[in-house]
Formats: sequence, structure tokens, C-alpha cells
Amino acid sequence: MRKNKILAIILLVTFLFFMNTGFTYAITPVSNDTYEGIDVSDWQGYIDYGKVKQAGIEIVYIKASQGSNLKDAYFDINYENAKNNGLKVGFYHFLTARNTQEAEKEAQFFASVISKKTPDCKLALDYEIFGGVSSTEINNIATVFLETTKRLTNKEVILYSDLYNARTVFSRDLADAYPLWLADYTNAENVQEQQANWEKWTGWQYTDRGVVDGISGYVDRDKYAKEIFLEETSEIPENENPNGSPNENLSFNTKTVTYTVQSGDTLWKIALEYGTTVQKIVDINGIGNPNLIFPGQVLRILENSTVEGKEERGTGSIVYTVKRGDTISKIAMAYGVTAQHIVEMNDIQNPNLIYPGEKLRITESRSDQLNEMGDPNLDVTYVVRKGDTLWGISRKFGVSVDYLVRKNGIRDRNLIYVGEIIRV
Repeated sequence: MRKNKILAIILLVTFLFFMNTGFTYAITPVSNDTYEGIDVSDWQGYIDYGKVKQAGIEIVYIKASQGSNLKDAYFDINYENAKNNGLKVGFYHFLTARNTQEAEKEAQFFASVISKKTPDCKLALDYEIFGGVSSTEINNIATVFLETTKRLTNKEVILYSDLYNARTVFSRDLADAYPLWLADYTNAENVQEQQANWEKWTGWQYTDRGVVDGISGYVDRDKYAKEIFLEETSEIPENENPNGSPNENLSFNTKTVTYTVQSGDTLWKIALEYGTTVQKIVDINGIGNPNLIFPGQVLRILENSTVEGKEERGTGSIVYTVKRGDTISKIAMAYGVTAQHIVEMNDIQNPNLIYPGEKLRITESRSDQLNEMGDPNLDVTYVVRKGDTLWGISRKFGVSVDYLVRKNGIRDRNLIYVGEIIRV
């Protein structure tokens, strides 16, 4: 009898503990019927979706927009080519809002970018940089964005979050209202043992270092439950850009066109005319020799595909237009960075071959000078690049991973992003 009482007390305490925390101690897929997927943005550059399809990928989530005025340069061509190759598509928006008014404006912009497109999957909110906003306001911002998006598009929505934020930032009310697209790079068994405010995931981004035929470099890999699909697929209603006339410097009008080469044409001339770069035309059309094109040749061109102005992720990023006589070394010296920095940031295959009119993304960073002034109180900054890990960055600068986590307020040491600024 005494043993039964002790057991009852233990069970009661355990029950009350779980009730008080509100957490779920197992995150499993909504259903066992899952699909292989990827999520992409302009960082992947041109993608051969025929090869992606052959590699077994079934779903692709495409970045459409960021903030209130930045359209992903590859959105239209990613959508067109993924659809043409029989892949199911979804769209996501990277949120930068700091209040509910900005969140509503961003939702309006997102809806305008994806107007007249036909997604197969729920529309996703990627909200991961909070800028010191309180937890209550974060949840309000997310709710306003999601509800406004639903109202303007007549489509269901989903929230993307890493495990830490799903547990400590986003509320149980939010979890009850919207499905979860979880980012966690450990393994399925570990995810099932974690606690969060969601009981189930509808999508799981399980690595940012996926390798898929048809894509140059790493790509995020995902598994999606069948519930990721929209119950009703139809064209998204037309929505106006809330900013009025599109800002061409931010590539709102990016679209895919075809051009027939005329006698006397050069790739440089064509690139200037269509607001793109020689390298992008070369990549998209598989051109072996940029100096050899023929009259009558039909080129696919990503029009207005150069992104001007400052980057939304992090500070200090600019875009430089190459001029006659420029070299990468000369540009690097002018901006106080290394030539390798420019090569890596722009995925340049031949450092000796750049073209007048070509746009180069440059992130001004004191990490390249390695704090030459010797001031111990002066922060060195490092811009995260493709393939980086916190461990690798810690080895580069001779500090510990824990030091980087504390100094930068990093919540998930397995989750850093290309373009993110790390203080060392």
C-alpha cells in the first residue's frame, strides 16, 4: 500500500511539472507521410531543377522577399524553373519588422511579390532576428504578419523557427494557432527528445549543408509532412506594393526574359541593357566561353537581377559596380578587405575575370585588418560565409565557441547564417 502511495505522488508531481511548464517533451512529424525538400534563395545562384528533381527532391521552398522592399533576385526564375520541372513549391518571407505596424507592411509587400503565382505549400514566415524586441512583442509581430498574409492571399501559413526559439520565445498560443517548420541540425532521435511549445512539426530543416545535384555549394535540406500542402491551390490574388512604385534599386521588377543575340552583341553589352551581370548570364545559359556568343543564339536572362543598396542582414554591406581597369585586388584595397573575401562573397570562379558593369557584393569588415591598431577594446567583426561553422570561426580567431556564443548572444550554436556579422 505504501509503495502505491509513493508511486501516486511521483506521478502527480510529474503531471503537475509538465502542466506548469507547458512544454511538449517530444516533437514528432504531424504524419509519417513525408517528402524530401530544400529551401533556396539568391545565395544558391542559378539552379538546375531538372537535376534537382532527378536527385529525389519533391518540394522546394523559395525565398520571395525580405523586409518591406527587398525582393529576392532569383525568386521568379526559381519559381518558373521549379514548376516547369514538376516540383511542388512554397514561398517564404524573411521578417525584419520591429513592431506590428512594420509587420503588417512586410506582409503586404510579401503578398505583392507573390501575386499571380500558384504555390502548392503553405506560405512561410522566417522570423529569427529580433533586435532586442520583447518576447510579447515578438509574438504580436509574428501574429500580425501571419494573419495579414492569410487575409491578403487566402492561403494557409506556417512559422519557421529554430528549436531554441520554439521553446523559449514563441508562445504556446502561437503554437496552437500555426504549424511549425522546425530548424534543428542534430538528428531525428534528438528532436523527438526535445521540449518546445509545439507537439508536432510540419517541416523539419535538418541541415544547412545539404549537397544536391544541380545546385552549386551547400543548400538547406528539409523533410516535410504531407500537411505542408495547401488544402486549396489557386493563383494568389493580385496585391499592390504598399511602397507605391517599385524601387528598381531593390530588384522588385526582377523577371526572366529571353534575348536573341544580334550581330555585334557582347555579353557585357547585354548585361548592362538588362540590369544583370555577365556571370549570371553565363551561369544561367551554361556558356563555356563568355567571349564567344553567336547571332541568333537565344539567351535566358534574369532581368534586373542585381541587388543594389545595403544588405538587410547585418550592417556594412554594399554593392560595387565594376569599372574599366578594375581588378579584384584593387577593389579589395579600396574597401579594406581581402581579395579572397570578395571572391567568396560573390562565388567568383575566375578571380582574374571580372567585367565592367558587373555588381560585386562587398561587406566592409575590420576582420580583414585583424585589429591592426592593437586596441583590445576594439571589436573585430567577421562576416559569415558559405560553409562556416562557429567552431571553424573560433579556430580562425583563436577563441572558444562559448566565447562567440556569449559575445554575440547566439541562441543556437548550430544555426548561423551567410551574411551574419559575428563580433570576435
